Amino acid sequence: MRGDPERDPYRPGKADTTGLDRPRKDEVARVLHLFRPHTRTLSVVAVLIAASAVAGVASPFLIREVVDVALPRGDVRLLAWLAAGLVGIVAVSTALDVVQGLLTTRVGQAVMHGLRTSLYTHLQRMSLGFFARTRTGEVQSRIANDIGAMQTVVTSTGADLVQNLATVVVTVVAMLALDWRLALFSFVVLPFSVWLNRRVGRLRRRITAQRQRQLADMSATVEETLSISGVLLTRTTGRTPEVVQRFTRQSDDVARLEVGSEMAGRWQWSLITLTMAAVPALTYLLGGWIRGTGTALSIGTLVALVTLQGQLFRPLGALLRIVVRLHASMALFTRVFEYLDTPVEVEEKPGARTLAAPAGHVRFQDVSFSYPGADRPTVEGITLDVPAGSSLAVVGATGSGKTTLGYLLARLYDVDSGAVTVDGVDVRDLTARSLSDAVGVVTQETFLLHASVADNLRFARPGATDDELRRAARIAQIDDVLSALPQGYDTVVGERGYRFSGGEKQRIALARTVLRDPPVLLLDEATSALDTRTERAMAGALAELSSGRTTITIAHRLSTVRGADQIAVLDHGRVVERGSHAELLAAGGRYAELVAADEARAELVQ
Repeated sequence: MRGDPERDPYRPGKADTTGLDRPRKDEVARVLHLFRPHTRTLSVVAVLIAASAVAGVASPFLIREVVDVALPRGDVRLLAWLAAGLVGIVAVSTALDVVQGLLTTRVGQAVMHGLRTSLYTHLQRMSLGFFARTRTGEVQSRIANDIGAMQTVVTSTGADLVQNLATVVVTVVAMLALDWRLALFSFVVLPFSVWLNRRVGRLRRRITAQRQRQLADMSATVEETLSISGVLLTRTTGRTPEVVQRFTRQSDDVARLEVGSEMAGRWQWSLITLTMAAVPALTYLLGGWIRGTGTALSIGTLVALVTLQGQLFRPLGALLRIVVRLHASMALFTRVFEYLDTPVEVEEKPGARTLAAPAGHVRFQDVSFSYPGADRPTVEGITLDVPAGSSLAVVGATGSGKTTLGYLLARLYDVDSGAVTVDGVDVRDLTARSLSDAVGVVTQETFLLHASVADNLRFARPGATDDELRRAARIAQIDDVLSALPQGYDTVVGERGYRFSGGEKQRIALARTVLRDPPVLLLDEATSALDTRTERAMAGALAELSSGRTTITIAHRLSTVRGADQIAVLDHGRVVERGSHAELLAAGGRYAELVAADEARAELVQ
């Protein structure tokens, strides 16, 4: 079940979005939780890492035997065995590293895949309000830039951390076994290095968070200005230079933050590197002094210990850099977790119902709804009954709440009070699939995929045959246009359907809904882009299609609703009139005023 921390490793808790200086323990635990499904594979990796670390520290002991025993004695056979051992250790370590690298890469990619799909699935479940508040480029940046930047951390950094940590621990033990005095002298650099590293890590994390925000802004600019609509807007308003300047500034900010991220702590690291480089020379000096005092210390032990220092400082330096990288990456995880933790406003209930054979009886029962942050309700106290097979037209001035009623029926938002029902069942109690099967929606804002016409139609019903596609297109009065194209139904529509006119796109969208054959048809300004002749032809087709089907038409052009069984007039979110076209005209109220204004506009156009 989504949201259960024991079963969903991608959403086990709440992310902290405020602390940029250091990761909180719950954040770190949450990241580690991502790897929980791969515990068995990671256990094998841990064994391989431990074996590789042990093999790595064996070389200095063999070197000690070469210096103290084989060379002084001139024992060529022993020297050959020792040399073979040194080569064998390298071979074994290399083989272990290859296998370990393969396993960690597989685990890392599995975690990345799970994180991407979990975030995408969660976003698909968000309400329309979330996307109304959030820039598309920002959403794309979280999925592409943020998760993409995590890839190195997730796929290799964890294994590198464990491997270098294991090497450091084993090397420390080996150094203490060789000579505890020289070993302790070697460790004096550690506290200073760790303290300095923590400061660099906090700095990197702040810069990374700023950089990702700038990348999100840049992605949003690209998405807005390089779409078909964006290019048309900038070209027709002559704002291309300003748009280019805006993008240039954002790109410059990203470049500046990238440089800052790379250079953060470089001087500190130079100091650490210098200190580590000086320790071996000082160790030789200390070793010579110890030998001068007459204390037992073989040359082979001194050489072996200095060799181990190299094996200590290399993974230690890598370990410190990995910790800095992990600090920076926590900013990325925080941004992704922030989206994963955004509550789903329109949630499918556990045990939601399915309508086996919906008839299409729609009812709005004392429905009220306000958009977040609105000063007053968008719709208030709406009660409408639409029997199965009948038609309802909802009209009113712009902002009266017409489209909102359609959103509530399709459950793109949930009502604040009251209920919207289909066949007596509250839409909040239905599964999302059952509701979408029962209610087909054609909106004014037509969206077509960058694919062929046939693929766009089959998006609503993947198994539809070619004959069924053509039948739906004929009903929507678009078959003649599509059949006349050189590639027919295989024609690629282009981004957002730019190859077709507004009216053609709306008819394709209508055909897509017709193909689903829903018992309830919701038309939200669905004929707004059609010319008068096409609109009349489609009106006849829709009349045929609406036979036995519940049709709810949200319209601004009143000529399209005269034949509706009932017409509801909205004003400031309330139903002020209801009746047939003839009844409302005879009443001489708000509807009559709207009809007169509509006819006056039509005369001006002619």
